[in-house]
Amino acid sequence: MVKGVTSQKQDFSAWYTDVVTKAGMADYGPVKGTMVIKPYGFALWDNLKEALDKMIKDTGHVNAYFPLFIPKSFLAKEAEHVEGFAKECAIITHTRLRSAADGGLEVDPDSKLEEEVIVRPTSETVIWSMYKKWIQSYRDLPLLINQWANVVRWEMRTRLFLRTTEFLWQEGHTAHATAEEAEEETLKMLEVYRTLAEDFLAIPVLTGKKSHTEKFAGAEHTYCIEAMMGDKKALQSGTSHNLGQNFAKAFDVTFQNTDNVEEYVYATSWGVSTRLIGAVILAHGDDKGLRLPPKVAPYQVVIIPITRDEESQQKVSEFLSPIQKNMSSSSVRFNVDASKNSPGFKFNEWEMKGVPLRMEVGPRDVENETVVLVRRDTGEKMFVPVSDLKEKIPALLDDIQQTLFNQALQFRKENTHTVSTYDEFKSIIGNDGGFVRCGWDGTVETEAAIKEETKATIRVIPFDEKPAGLSCVYTGKPAVHEVIFAKAY
Repeated sequence: MVKGVTSQKQDFSAWYTDVVTKAGMADYGPVKGTMVIKPYGFALWDNLKEALDKMIKDTGHVNAYFPLFIPKSFLAKEAEHVEGFAKECAIITHTRLRSAADGGLEVDPDSKLEEEVIVRPTSETVIWSMYKKWIQSYRDLPLLINQWANVVRWEMRTRLFLRTTEFLWQEGHTAHATAEEAEEETLKMLEVYRTLAEDFLAIPVLTGKKSHTEKFAGAEHTYCIEAMMGDKKALQSGTSHNLGQNFAKAFDVTFQNTDNVEEYVYATSWGVSTRLIGAVILAHGDDKGLRLPPKVAPYQVVIIPITRDEESQQKVSEFLSPIQKNMSSSSVRFNVDASKNSPGFKFNEWEMKGVPLRMEVGPRDVENETVVLVRRDTGEKMFVPVSDLKEKIPALLDDIQQTLFNQALQFRKENTHTVSTYDEFKSIIGNDGGFVRCGWDGTVETEAAIKEETKATIRVIPFDEKPAGLSCVYTGKPAVHEVIFAKAY
């Protein structure tokens, strides 16, 4: 355990906050519930964003940007949607301030807006108001647009990255001529999110559908990727929504089909956010701090020169120069820590920051034409000839990426339980926790009762469900679905 960092076993929540702040990922903003993403945390977001943006574009989508401000009347057009977000909306009523008699500032009553404005909690309404202008014919479809943006949801209980008043995300919004095309799009983007989570973030996820209670407000149905964190709680890590014709009807978005018949378009929306940074921390971190997957780590290698005087410093620097050039040519992201801190301090600092590989080089290594490499995931230490580094470093980074995924997958397997009785269910949820796989009778009443009694919710109805022959864990009635219950963030 690193000094000043709470151990996971002692208090997992405190451990998480310690790591986020001490590893330089984020800090608290001046307004309650907001956060400042610091450069190291933002570099992780940039790498994640770059990988996802490429996949989004490779599937035929283009980026655009829509306004932050939304007329209040827009939200009222889709009743279920506004009900889902009403309690989280930030509202602008006036446009300017003026000097107050006491020398401070006050709202200028003459600047009251004729129509109040909502600060974007999500963009369906403003985007569909524009789609009405852009879509007339089947020739205008499909319309496949994504935007990278910030959104504001006035959360009561916040936690850095996981749930903040303002956060960064991408949100895709598409329009289609048929229900089949919309469903295909929804599932295609879910697969993109699965790939991002598993192949880049090294986080295994379950894919499937949300229950009616848990689905997105205004959607016909919602698909999700659900991940297990290090404390065995679930984290909804991405969602893809089939909106049917709900928003098209609300904003009167129609098109002339190939038979010259006017009909409403079909819609989807899908998004992931900076919550994924929290997922990486929670899924892979240990008592030393972060353990970052190489594919998205800001630095994949940290180089720590170990020198006693100017002469040894010069020798080590000259020795490292061609190594650095080779890593640059191989597109390995690295950082040289030439600070005045002690080697021990640097080791702890970069372990906290989760850099996948540490390279130590001292005068003796220069003489032997070797370097010391230390893996952050396993702690394994190895002496590697300089001549082998060009092949060794990329191979080690690939192995670290896979090892982190395998460890997380094994952890999920060990903490996923299939049960047939409610007593088993309550025992697992109430003690060690984890994912509980069981039958559910499909009713809102049963779902609500289990949540009330255990605080566990249906995280996902997995695609590989096999409800045939199962009974509902709560009522004993024939199961309509086989589901995954868990406590969640």
